[in-house]
Amino acid sequence: MKTTALLLLCFIFIFPSCKKVEGTNKKLPVTITNTEHLKDTAQFINEELLKNTSKDTKAFYKAHNFKTVWTNKFNRLSFHDAIQEASSDGLLPSDYNLSILQKYESNKTITKEECAAYDILLTQSFTKLARHLFKGKLNPGSVYYDWALPSKKLNTSMLLSKALTKNSITETLNSCRPRHKVYYSLKKSLQFLNSLPNDNSYKPLDKTTVLKLKDSGDVVIAVKSRLVYWKDLDSADASGNMYDHKTMKAVKKFQKRHGIYPDGAVSGRTVAALNIGLKKRKQQIIANLERWRWFAYDFGTKAILINIPDYKLAVIENGKDTIETYKVVVGKPARRTPVLQAELNNLVINPTWTVPPTILKEDLTPSASKDRNYFAEHNMKIYKYSDTIETMPEEWDPEKADHYRYVQGPGENNALGVVKFNFNNRFSVYLHDTNHRNLFKRSQRALSSGCVRVEDPLKLAGYVLDKEDAGWTKEKLDEMIALGETKNVGLKKGTHVYQLYWTAWMDKDGIQFRNDIYNLDKILYSKLRN
Repeated sequence: MKTTALLLLCFIFIFPSCKKVEGTNKKLPVTITNTEHLKDTAQFINEELLKNTSKDTKAFYKAHNFKTVWTNKFNRLSFHDAIQEASSDGLLPSDYNLSILQKYESNKTITKEECAAYDILLTQSFTKLARHLFKGKLNPGSVYYDWALPSKKLNTSMLLSKALTKNSITETLNSCRPRHKVYYSLKKSLQFLNSLPNDNSYKPLDKTTVLKLKDSGDVVIAVKSRLVYWKDLDSADASGNMYDHKTMKAVKKFQKRHGIYPDGAVSGRTVAALNIGLKKRKQQIIANLERWRWFAYDFGTKAILINIPDYKLAVIENGKDTIETYKVVVGKPARRTPVLQAELNNLVINPTWTVPPTILKEDLTPSASKDRNYFAEHNMKIYKYSDTIETMPEEWDPEKADHYRYVQGPGENNALGVVKFNFNNRFSVYLHDTNHRNLFKRSQRALSSGCVRVEDPLKLAGYVLDKEDAGWTKEKLDEMIALGETKNVGLKKGTHVYQLYWTAWMDKDGIQFRNDIYNLDKILYSKLRN
């Protein structure tokens, strides 16, 4: 009996334990709750999440009662697409947290706190992209020392609020881009360059290469191959190793696109341009896109635009219509012409010229020290300090050359010629005529000490004065010049002056490239990618 009871007791305890052991081998079903709908409803944002954000971001969410605002999936996905599109502007999608935003969007089990964090990151990324499209990724003052363009203002909080209300993220960001056709042509240029195959297989041409019509050899094959790559020569016309008429025509097209005199001969500058590869050209386009975002949003009803690397001045009306163009001479690399925006305030007819410090040190003092006749030959008077009493050349002390003022009298041999265009700027530069008019025959004209010399300044003066007062005529201007007296003519109607730096753009002849005479492209691109 005892034995039976003991067996029964063992059975009672052992049987449940066997069930328990068996049950431990089975996985219990896990229920996953989809919470992605939380992104589409307003969630509370704890102020702790805003602790490390900017004042603007804090103010933005305070104005929206500390609630999430990106509750429309269409707006979120539109912004993702807009970030990807920013690569067409030469910007990096990674700068705007694209991969992190996409992870948040694909998360189907998101918490309310994660929704808030996603919303804040969307707002911060939108603000950053809008500002970069509107006024550039970099502050030009941190890149170049001789850059003086006014900073553009953008209220991103107001912009974002409107965009979210109207579900117009794409359109709003498009409106931040520069409206100039040159900017869009640069985007088109970048798209074209991105479509080209890698050009690493092209070997550089020898710098001493010289080719002309009827020449032949392997180097001609190499030149034709490069011309076909850049679409200046049709591949059907590229057979053979003869430098024929079709190849010469293609070379002329290539030369025009690069600001080289189109003589059809391959040498010097043409060889150097042919040796520049795809990678560098892309970098050049990207640098120019950034500069355009720094430039004025609107050039106004009438403006004088100087493109420094192209050695050209254009008179623009209504922000887009080119009325006249002029050749110009700009500053040499050691004495750069600054980039700036200003307004003409007066013209000086028959100007005098006061020698600036750089020219005094590097030119006048060495020359006059050797021969005091330098002053008479250059129609120049010497004054001590602020005195009005002239110092005679024989009394001049070259050891104290910077203690004097040097003023060249008016006349055709004056360094400023017969007319000078003044506008206020911190660099003390201006536009002017010149007594070295032969320089305009050169294709490379980075030759001045910083100011811009204009090939036909009287024509430009006539345009400016005609806009000022209907009483001005060319005859009246000629009369004033003939008198030989210095006269200031005040200007009341604003004509803006823009000294800008473009080394790439696209027109009817294709992508245009110019030499980066001040090495500004390289500096800018490296900072854009750091």
